[in-house]
Amino acid sequence: MANPPETLIAGRFSVDTARPLPDAGGGLPAFAARDERLADAAAIAIQVARDAPARLRALQMLGDPIEGVLCPMAHGPAPGPLGEPGYFVICTAPPGPSLATRLHRWQEHTLIELLLRPAALALERLGARNVTHRSIRLNNVFHGGQSRQPAVLGAAWAAPPAMHQTALFEPPYAAMCHPAGRGEGSIADDVYALGVLLLILALGHLPLAELDDAAILRRKLDVGSHDALVGDERLPPVIGDLVRGMLAEDPEHRPTPALLLDPAVARGRRVAARPPRRAQRPLAIASTVAWNARALAHALAVEPEHGLAALRSGAVVHWLRRGLGDAMIAVRLDELLRPRAGDTPSDEVRSETSTVMRAVAVIDPLAPLCWRGTAVWPDGIGPALVAAQRDETQASRLEQLIAHEAIGGWAMARPERCDAALLRVEARQHRAWLATPGLAGGLPRLLYLLNPLLPCASRLLDPYWVGRLMDLPAALEAAAAANPTISPVDGHVAAFVAAHAERRLDIEANLLASGEPDAIDLTALRLLAQLQMRFHPEPLPALAGAVAAKVGPLLDSWHNRARREQLAESLRGAVQSGMLAAMVSVLEDPAGRRADAHGAAIAAAELARIDTELQRIVDGAGERGRSAERIGHEIAAGVGLAALAAALAIVALG
Repeated sequence: MANPPETLIAGRFSVDTARPLPDAGGGLPAFAARDERLADAAAIAIQVARDAPARLRALQMLGDPIEGVLCPMAHGPAPGPLGEPGYFVICTAPPGPSLATRLHRWQEHTLIELLLRPAALALERLGARNVTHRSIRLNNVFHGGQSRQPAVLGAAWAAPPAMHQTALFEPPYAAMCHPAGRGEGSIADDVYALGVLLLILALGHLPLAELDDAAILRRKLDVGSHDALVGDERLPPVIGDLVRGMLAEDPEHRPTPALLLDPAVARGRRVAARPPRRAQRPLAIASTVAWNARALAHALAVEPEHGLAALRSGAVVHWLRRGLGDAMIAVRLDELLRPRAGDTPSDEVRSETSTVMRAVAVIDPLAPLCWRGTAVWPDGIGPALVAAQRDETQASRLEQLIAHEAIGGWAMARPERCDAALLRVEARQHRAWLATPGLAGGLPRLLYLLNPLLPCASRLLDPYWVGRLMDLPAALEAAAAANPTISPVDGHVAAFVAAHAERRLDIEANLLASGEPDAIDLTALRLLAQLQMRFHPEPLPALAGAVAAKVGPLLDSWHNRARREQLAESLRGAVQSGMLAAMVSVLEDPAGRRADAHGAAIAAAELARIDTELQRIVDGAGERGRSAERIGHEIAAGVGLAALAAALAIVALG
């Protein structure tokens, strides 16, 4: 049964979670979907994981479909198969089963006509939109079965790029990365994966099937991708030449998709995939043995402590110069390691980590950014941060990488391979976001800024999927109804709003980031009121009640008791109405505040006058007592004399 109309994605697509399609999502959960406008149009819904955000840029750039690719048609929240909050990417349905359904050997002509040319054309069109696929693998390429239809590339938009690729289909510089941190890459990386797919179908079985991903990566680094995967196998001549070029270690040496459309021309690139230069003797870094420069760089990356010791002892430079015979790299590395006058690093750990990172980049310019055993590409840091929230060690490393602007240092060590100036600017921006103080700053804000489709991770919203500002007011209302004692704006809610804020919300979001304790409650109320007016112009009584419990004490700052009671009554009415703007009007009355302050000032002045008078009375009490005593004595003496005179007069008058 399809989802009810209120769960329609983009107001058009319904997800039938009762009809799972395990073979359609390239390994991700997929379900049948229905286009309510076009009843006969077949579609699938691929479920997005909370900690693996979808690729927003690809979803935006692929609004118009591309032939040969399962392009996205819409994306949005809808209930999952168990009724849990979910998010789905709607794509066109595949024409048939995936290539993994029945693996067998393909004929050379069939490979070229039904796989290579259609896939190359699809990659050419993706490249024209500046989008990569990054998910070409056996279970994510589909064919029409016996109909001999051209193969179709599966959907690759519901998870970070290349996150679900195995080391078999990835170049070494991507395979060594954190799965979520491989970045968008380039079309040359898709050409590599397509070359592996051609090889598998030409052989009819998986090469290196007995090895795990780590062993496959080491094998590729030791002997080169082509030799590692092909080995002693015999391939059809045309396929063999194409695969040799497509598996070149340097992405600049691989044939372009346009060139692959003419295999006869593309065969001329077979010279590009040369095996790496091998040393006469290996260099051991901990338990890893390196026979060439790229294997050495990888050993330094995965064993940073032992690698640092080998670098400082001079063993690495000596091996590069004498063992490998690469004096150029040895000179560059020696220059990097040589201490400079005035260098007094304040952070020893940072200095050591940065040294290993730069050394890896110098030895292997193709390698990703390697920081304390974690490897990522700069544009993959956002998804990697999200995935690392389950791993404190990984999360700590990535935060340090950002705080120390490691991207800039890595880029400067390999300027010929990247736009170093642009990456340094990005590194400074990431650090500034991470260092933003207050409720709306820090790591949560960075997470939402780098991952626009990441749902709000506030514990208040656990039962809901809030990936857009428009979804937030209703979700907070439901959360407040379930628990009236909540604080509706916690760190994640504040950071989520700040990261997605429009201009009219910027001021409130920045005030939340300022961290002023006496302003946060009222600022949060103003922010929620604007969200209600902008996205949910209906009453939010439960949310209003929860907010009132937090901002109510602000009434105590009014001095006039009658005015406080009047405002408390007005606030209760505003809460009952469920309109947060009315609460703001009650609590934020500038004219009333000024009048209250003026009256308080007058009352304070009068009180001060009375206190002064009372103090004067207290201070003069001693003198007044002495004066009273003296006057009393004088009066008593006078009275006594008068009495004596009267007595004498009586006696005299007889």
